[in-house]
Amino acid sequence: MNNTGRIPRDFIDQLLARADIVDVIGSRVPLKKAGREYMACCPFHNEKTPSFTVSPVKQFYHCFGCGAHGSAISFLMEYEHLEYPEAIESLARAIGVQVPHEGAESAPKRKRKDKNLYALLEDAAVWFQSQLKQNPEASKYLQQRGLTAEVIAGFGLGYAPVGWDALGNQLSSYGSEKLLASGMSIRNDAGKFYDRFRERIMFPIRDRRGRVIGFGGRVLGDGTPKYLNSPETDIFHKGSELYGLFEARQNTRKLERLLVVEGYMDVIALAQFGVTYAVATLGTATTPEHIRQLLRLVPEVVFCFDGDRAGRDAAWRALENALPELRDDKEIRFLFLPQGEDPDTQVRKAGRDAFEVAVVSALTLSDYLLAGLKERFNLSTREGKSRLLNDSLKLLANMPTILLREQIFQELSTLTDTPLEVVRRYAKGNTSGAAELTYNVARPADQDMRRTPVRHAIALLLHNPALAELAGSPEQILSYDLPGMGLLAAMIENIEEHPHIHTAGLLERFRQTEHENALRRLSNWQADTSDESVIRREFSDCLQQIRRQSRHKQLEQLLHRERTEGLSAQEQHDLVCLLSELHSR
Repeated sequence: MNNTGRIPRDFIDQLLARADIVDVIGSRVPLKKAGREYMACCPFHNEKTPSFTVSPVKQFYHCFGCGAHGSAISFLMEYEHLEYPEAIESLARAIGVQVPHEGAESAPKRKRKDKNLYALLEDAAVWFQSQLKQNPEASKYLQQRGLTAEVIAGFGLGYAPVGWDALGNQLSSYGSEKLLASGMSIRNDAGKFYDRFRERIMFPIRDRRGRVIGFGGRVLGDGTPKYLNSPETDIFHKGSELYGLFEARQNTRKLERLLVVEGYMDVIALAQFGVTYAVATLGTATTPEHIRQLLRLVPEVVFCFDGDRAGRDAAWRALENALPELRDDKEIRFLFLPQGEDPDTQVRKAGRDAFEVAVVSALTLSDYLLAGLKERFNLSTREGKSRLLNDSLKLLANMPTILLREQIFQELSTLTDTPLEVVRRYAKGNTSGAAELTYNVARPADQDMRRTPVRHAIALLLHNPALAELAGSPEQILSYDLPGMGLLAAMIENIEEHPHIHTAGLLERFRQTEHENALRRLSNWQADTSDESVIRREFSDCLQQIRRQSRHKQLEQLLHRERTEGLSAQEQHDLVCLLSELHSR
């Protein structure tokens, strides 16, 4: 596993062992005792009925509504918008310990480096704004686009003037390397630096805390590229940021809906007309990370696309990425504008009220899904119905087991003249052939992975580290040649090294490793029961299925080799033993 690099892993283990997550969260969110756990209304999404639980045993929080979960460190990162090292520093201060640092670059130094980048980009934004006031052509362009001085100031629009090094000279005190690291400068093959943005309207991109992290720049005329974004930097990641999200949260009293549009000007024009809840992706398709972020903030997300073929293709990609994130307490819709229109032109033509009526009446995700499938296949033939059902079940395999999924099954049954039980049977075949554990009905968005015995075992072990004693050695686990065994073995190894580790500590051990994302998602798989004997039996059943699957895979490989290459004496002996073992079961 990778080291955290700056804060020793052992220190983080000790910190989590000493800190009490109930104290950390309880000092910020009112908690109420409920049996062995504590409950509250989730601080990360709007809800009236508490679904946010805090476990002092696991040192772990979990929201059954929006899927938020993690350790005390994760909570501080989300609740106070801190970076990982900052959250560790905050937790350490709370219990009165000093954070040690290792490696060439200490955490405080890195923090100062990031702070300098934020300061540099803020200074760049202020300078671009001053240049806009001095450039009549740029100001005229924005006036022609119908933007008021108030909205221009509200979104901090500016202008990058003519010249190869105008910004570089203005911010020369930061140094060329810092300008390069911020994405504002480019170094050519000869080693010379020049400004990335020239002769462009500048749109500052802000993070959730309102800090400038990058820019988008639009040419005034017909030059190319029309839009240019900042590159990926230490503080700017296109696939997880949304333009206008900070402004939407600032300008909308109670954020109940977010409208996802395609461009900066769409966000700004809509805000000027009072539609203050629009955001835009940054020159990329909508990613799963975007969707997770949106659904954590609001109960309803509406994607707005042009009605042309490109818009329809982009909408379908958004639908595919949204399916794994769906929940019954959230809603996703799709709004398609008339041919040749975009949100900017449409809101000016139709007005705010008519535009918002269209938003409210946008196609639901399920209606769009079914309509899209019906367009692709000839439903007047049995073959067309079969193909539609086949394709739809492949898509729905990525969807968590929620009520909406069952309703879509019923629609597909009617649409294809296929009995509902047959649809369900084929759907189950698409998701998993393994026995299923019983999980809570309110499934969060991350519960989208195919259920396999290996994943069941990992989820159970994550929430009940003491189960490791049933699993055998890490070496034995690795001998079962199945996907995911490396993670399971690594977890067992960590538990053996730290016998008293809890759920939160185990999650933190895998932060910033190749396994972090899988564990984060599997941490949402929580069994309904707290009966230790039942959980131990479930875990043993998973291990038994893992062994059986491994043996079957080994058998298939040996049989294939026997047919194609022939077997050695040892392999023939292994084959006989395997056949005998499987036959005896």
